[in-house]
Amino acid sequence: MQVKIKDWNINYEILGTGNPVILLHGWLATLETMRPIANNLSKDFKVYLVDIVGFGKSDMPEYPLKSDDFGDFLEEFIIKLKIRNPILIGHSNGGRMIINAVGRGKVSAKKIVLMDSAGLKPKRKLSYYVKVVFFKIGKFLLNLLPNTKTIKSFKEKLRNKVGSSDYKASKPVMKETMKRILKEDVSDLLPKISVPTLLIWGTADTATPISDAKKMERLIPDCGLVEYVGGSHFAYLENLQNCNKVLDVFLKNDK
Repeated sequence: MQVKIKDWNINYEILGTGNPVILLHGWLATLETMRPIANNLSKDFKVYLVDIVGFGKSDMPEYPLKSDDFGDFLEEFIIKLKIRNPILIGHSNGGRMIINAVGRGKVSAKKIVLMDSAGLKPKRKLSYYVKVVFFKIGKFLLNLLPNTKTIKSFKEKLRNKVGSSDYKASKPVMKETMKRILKEDVSDLLPKISVPTLLIWGTADTATPISDAKKMERLIPDCGLVEYVGGSHFAYLENLQNCNKVLDVFLKNDK
C-alpha cells in the first residue's frame, strides 16, 4: 500500500487487528527488518510497517532532511492514516523519529519502545559513525535476517550496496541527511516524553552505545531498560524470541 506524505510516495503494510502499533526501522534498512516483531504483535494488535522516506520502496527525498523532518513525517503518516494514540516502536533512527515527534508534541503515543535508539550526539568523530551506518549495520542485517523469499531479495539488494565504496556510491541527499542528523542531539526532548517508555539495548552496541540507553533512562520520566549482554546494534533480532516476550509483557494491558 502507499500513502502520500508531502510529495513522497510512502510504502507501508498493515498486519492484524486491534489497537494500533507503528514499527519504524533504522538507517539503511526497510520495513522487512521489523517484520519479525510485527509477526508476533499482529496476533493482538493492528501493526503498521513503514518504509521511511529514502528507504525501501518509498520515495527518495529531493533535499537533505533534518531530525524535525523525520518527526514531521511520522506526524503526517499518523494523520493521513487516521491512527489514534498508537504504540510506537522504533529501532535506531526510527527511535530518533519517535523521540523527536513525541518530545516536540507533534504526536501523542500510548507507549513507546526504543531499541538501540539513535538521537544522542556521538562522542566519536562523525566519520566513524558514517562508516558504522553504511558498512557495519548493513553487514549485521545480512547475517541476522531470516531467509524468507522476501528477505532473501532484500538481502541481495543490500549485499550489492554494502562494500568498500558504499558511502561514495550512496545518494548524495542521504549522505547529507545522515551528516545533519548525526550532529543533532535529542537530550532536551527526553524529559518531555510523559508516556511509559521501554528501552531495549545491546550492551556491545558500537553504533549507539549502552551509555546512551542509560542516559535516556535517566532523562525519560517513566522509563525502564532491558539489556542484552553482548548484544549488538541489532540486539532485538539477535534475541528475537526473548524480545517478543518482553514486548508481550510491556504491552499486555494494551491488547
